Amino acid sequence: MINSKGINVIVAIAVAFAVVLSAALVVAGNMQKASGSLKSEPEYANKVFGTDIISIDILADEEDWQEMLDNARSEQFIMVDVVINGTKFKNVGIRPKGNSSLTQVASSDSDRYSFRLQFDEYIKDQTCFGLESMVLNNMLGDSTYMKEYVSYDLMREIGVDAPYFGYADIKINGESHGLYLAVELYNDSYEQRVFGNTSGMLYNVKSMDMGNWDGNVPGAPGGGMPSMFEGGMPGMFGNFGDRGWPGGSRGGGSLEYTDDNIESYSSIFNNVVGKGKESDYQRVIQALKALSEGKELEKYFDVDKILRYLAAHTFVVNLDSYSSSMAQNYYIYERDGKLTVLPWDYNLAWGGFQNGDATSVINFPIDTPVSGVEMSSRPLIEKLFSNAEYLERYHSYLQQLIGKYLANGKFEGKIKSLDAVISEYVKNDATAFCTFDEYQNAVSAFITLG
Repeated sequence: MINSKGINVIVAIAVAFAVVLSAALVVAGNMQKASGSLKSEPEYANKVFGTDIISIDILADEEDWQEMLDNARSEQFIMVDVVINGTKFKNVGIRPKGNSSLTQVASSDSDRYSFRLQFDEYIKDQTCFGLESMVLNNMLGDSTYMKEYVSYDLMREIGVDAPYFGYADIKINGESHGLYLAVELYNDSYEQRVFGNTSGMLYNVKSMDMGNWDGNVPGAPGGGMPSMFEGGMPGMFGNFGDRGWPGGSRGGGSLEYTDDNIESYSSIFNNVVGKGKESDYQRVIQALKALSEGKELEKYFDVDKILRYLAAHTFVVNLDSYSSSMAQNYYIYERDGKLTVLPWDYNLAWGGFQNGDATSVINFPIDTPVSGVEMSSRPLIEKLFSNAEYLERYHSYLQQLIGKYLANGKFEGKIKSLDAVISEYVKNDATAFCTFDEYQNAVSAFITLG
């Protein structure tokens, strides 16, 4: 038995150790803060994206708002106040956003644009509980209101560093403007949240320049809005990938290495987030050169994260993307010469880009997951899949997704739970691109994929 004197000695040692440990943790924490490497869950995770439905009321001068809508294609910010879940943020920047989707709405009689909210556009360093900016996506092309939500949810399920997202009930000066999907934008606040610092570079890869396109697509005569539920799976566009739409190799969106000239990769570098230098761009080009040679891939690419991304991306069959001749709608994150890929823009996933039926989605090839292009012109897929170990790992991630998302009626349960949350909002959505009957039909068709 330990005597009282021995106990006192042990207690004294324990107290001293606790004091030293506490001091060390404080010093370490301060060092992390000073270096900008502290990674923690941001306040906006709960205060913005922690509710089933985010409440967003945009308070704008009516003349400024109308002028912005009338000139939507110029994508110019105007100043507004925004009330998010009851908290007001003053002098926030807002503008329409999009590429083909923006042009599509501008060519119709609808004013249901997607928007970008920039909290520090007019007040330096202003954030929304730490969030610099978000986008509000208008559900164009998706009568289920769920395709993008489920795609991001599935990405996060498999370990992809997807943005935060959530449904948002939008009001303009107190009047209902519909149910949108709010998505965290890739920038410093995202980078700090995910990587613990802001020392990397982000690129929004966009290969399509719509120019003066008039907004007409199959099923949208005269520039009107297309029917969102035609035939099988609800979709918007025909299979543009198989028609050879402009994309990829000419601007670098395909990630094919052509030469060392920065100008050869305009789809990447013209869309840098923030400011980039020539040395930043050359690190990306060096990685693409290594990819073309199939050498030292793990030195230049976060292979495991990319395999997870490719598994989820293939699973949801999004062809308005790297997987087709479009070669766009993804982000590149580069840090210290190492690249990874981040998901973006999934409203036309689950076969929505082709007006395909459920069978075509389910039978999409997993080992050659491209459409309208050869595997060789998509080296990020072709080079990784040519490695037997990487291909096996990719297959294992697909199996995990099946187990976590499809097995035992899980997919149907997920869709029905989302329907329970949003159906009344959709029913009362005054600016919706579809009727409530079309929504219900689209949801039923979506469930068949599970």
